Amino acid sequence: MQDLYSRLEAIHYRFEEVGKLIVDPDIISDMDRYVKLNKEYRDLEVIDAIFKDYHNLIGNIKNTRELLETETDGEMREMAKMEIDELETRRPLMEEEIKLLLIPKDPEDDKNAIMELRAGTGGDEACIFVEDCFRMYTMFFKNMGWTYEILNSSEGTVKGYKEISLDISGDGIYGMLKFESGVHRVQRVPETESQGRVHTSAITVAVLPEAEEVDFELDMNDVRKDTFRASGAGGQHINKTESAIRLTHIPTNTVVECQDGRSQHKNLEKAISVLRSRLYQAELDRVHNERAAQRKTLVSSGDRSAKIRTYNYPQGRITDHRINKTMYNLNVFMNGDVQEMIDALKMAENAEKLKGE
Repeated sequence: MQDLYSRLEAIHYRFEEVGKLIVDPDIISDMDRYVKLNKEYRDLEVIDAIFKDYHNLIGNIKNTRELLETETDGEMREMAKMEIDELETRRPLMEEEIKLLLIPKDPEDDKNAIMELRAGTGGDEACIFVEDCFRMYTMFFKNMGWTYEILNSSEGTVKGYKEISLDISGDGIYGMLKFESGVHRVQRVPETESQGRVHTSAITVAVLPEAEEVDFELDMNDVRKDTFRASGAGGQHINKTESAIRLTHIPTNTVVECQDGRSQHKNLEKAISVLRSRLYQAELDRVHNERAAQRKTLVSSGDRSAKIRTYNYPQGRITDHRINKTMYNLNVFMNGDVQEMIDALKMAENAEKLKGE
C-alpha cells in the first residue's frame, strides 16, 4: 500500500507547510487567504493524525518482522508472531478508514443551504405533507444546532403549504441535506377521505448551496425587481405595505419571491441570496451532468424530478429508492430522527466515489 503511504506523506508535508503559513504576518493581514488556509489546516489535521497512527503501525510491523528474523528464543518468537497477526489485522481496517478520508470533498458541502419544499400531485393532501416535512426538517435542524429562517411561504387552501422556502445556517449543512433533493411520495389515508382509502401524493424538495458573491457574480442589470403586498398570515401590517419582493432574472426567466420578512430591504437581500443560489445551482447541475455523462452517479444525480423516497403510513415505513433502504420507524423519522438515512446515503456516495477512483 505504498501509494497510500505516499499520498499521506505528501498531505503531512502540506499540513506542516500550512501550519507555518497561518502564523505568517503577511498571510494574517490577507483575511481571505488566512480564512482559506485555516480551513485547509483543519481539514488536513484529521488526515495528518491518522497518518501518524498509520506510520507507527507500518513501523511496528517492520520492526517486529526484523525481530522475528533474528530471534532464536521460542517464546519471544511466538510473542512476535502474535503481535504481527494483531497489527496485520488492524492494517486493512485503518487503510479503509484512510481511503474514505482521502475521497475529495465536495467544495459545496460546508456551505449553508436554501431548502424549498413544494406541493406536487395530491392537492390538499400534498400541501399537508409539505407542512409535515417542514416540521420534520426543522426538528432535525434543532437537533443539529442549526438555525433557519423562512424566506417565503404560500399557504394551502385547507391547511399546510403550497410551498415554503428556508435559509439554513450552521456547520456542514449542504453536505448533509443535498441528498434530500427530489420527489418525496406519501401514501396514507387523507384527513378529508371518508372511505378510509389510501391515497398517494407527492412533494418536491430542492436543496441549494447558498452562493456567496465570490461563487457567482450576479449582474443586477439582468434582474427586474417588483414589489407587492405580502399575502397570508401576518396581522394587519402585512397587507399595508409593499414589503414583498419579486426578482426576475431576465436571461434565464428565473423568478424568486421573498415576503416573510417585515422589511422590504431585508426581503430584497434574501431574494438576491436565493436568486444567486438558484443560478449557481443551475451552473453546478450543468457541470455535474457533464460528469454524469462520463460516470453515472446513483445518489446525487441532481435530477429534481426523480422519485427518491416513499413514506408509507399504513405500514409505518420509509423507503429510499436510490439505495433500497427501508426503515420501519416512520413516527420517529417524522419527528426529525433522519440521521440514519442521511448517513446511509453518504456511505453509498462514498462507496461510489471509491469505485470511481
